[in-house]
Amino acid sequence: MVAAAQKIILSGYYGFRNSGDEAVLQSILDALQKHSQAAGIPVEPVVLSIDPEWTTATYGVKAVHRMKLGEVRQAIYESAGLISGGGSLLQDVTGSKSIPYYLGIIKLAQWMRKPTFIYAQGIGPVNRKLFHPLIKSVFRKCSYVSVRDEQSRQLLQTMGLGRELVEVVPDPVMGLSLPEGSLEEITRDTALKTIGISVRYWEQSRKELDAIAQGLLKACGQVPLHLRFLPFHHSSDNEASRYVMQKLEEGITRQGGRISICEDALHPRQMLREVGECDMLIGMRLHSLIYAAGRRVPLMGISYDPKIDHFLDRIDCRPIGSTTSLDGGEVAAEVLHLLEAGDDWKRKREPLIAALVEEAEAPARQIVEYFHRKG
Repeated sequence: MVAAAQKIILSGYYGFRNSGDEAVLQSILDALQKHSQAAGIPVEPVVLSIDPEWTTATYGVKAVHRMKLGEVRQAIYESAGLISGGGSLLQDVTGSKSIPYYLGIIKLAQWMRKPTFIYAQGIGPVNRKLFHPLIKSVFRKCSYVSVRDEQSRQLLQTMGLGRELVEVVPDPVMGLSLPEGSLEEITRDTALKTIGISVRYWEQSRKELDAIAQGLLKACGQVPLHLRFLPFHHSSDNEASRYVMQKLEEGITRQGGRISICEDALHPRQMLREVGECDMLIGMRLHSLIYAAGRRVPLMGISYDPKIDHFLDRIDCRPIGSTTSLDGGEVAAEVLHLLEAGDDWKRKREPLIAALVEEAEAPARQIVEYFHRKG
């Protein structure tokens, strides 16, 4: 007799066409499927999404509109449990509404006596102290809590959550892979080295984007390059990319280089393949750096948030600078260095990256084991 599927709700920043968060969703879905099949426990994911139709069409799973409380309540009521994560859900830098929303969804499940699981989240920054006891209260009632870096665990400790209750795991996207033959091959211009570039708007003055443009122009003066812009969050990153491209087009063409932009990679695996075709990557978006590490592409991170520094530290890297103090000359020098010493970069970091890839599925394994014990 085949066991009935366990409906599990997935709550996160899904359906917004942000490649990083969509990659988180795909990674969680993949890991849950793998470990539930191995354990003989069928799982039926139900995703809370801002665009349920698109999410269903993209991933082949059921989805519910995340802002329609009646539908969300009913979905949780019919479920066996709820997963919250991953990504930077519990932070108040981008606004004060994220934390109450995501905590509220978890609390709703707990009121209904459903087991709740925190899946490889990045916690913070949480500048409003009034949120601290709320996070502690909700997390203490979770069946499993995992975070994606030691700094997140330490922040939870300052809120009063015991260290032993929190597991540190890699970002789930470290486990994202490309099935053979799943996507069309990318036609690559092998005459030029390809630099993948993931930028976003951050400083109002755009000085960080100006410094990146200056550095790329200087590097291309030494070696003609193909600059491949990779917007991770449509459409704001498309605009940031084009801002930099405008500053580059005339000079890069004159130097024998080339500029292009990838605006149609909405599925995370499409973007993962794009990143994998690069010789190196310059990234502001966290998940552009995670994609690059997972595909063993030498990378250069630009810090605008502690989560960038935390991830780089896990693979023995440092940011080339922050958005407040980025030097174009240093960008150019690091680009040329990574192009020259890329094989050494990969060899040095292979054990670190391989370990992160291996550990990325730990939360899915723990969650499936929970249901196996309860069954």
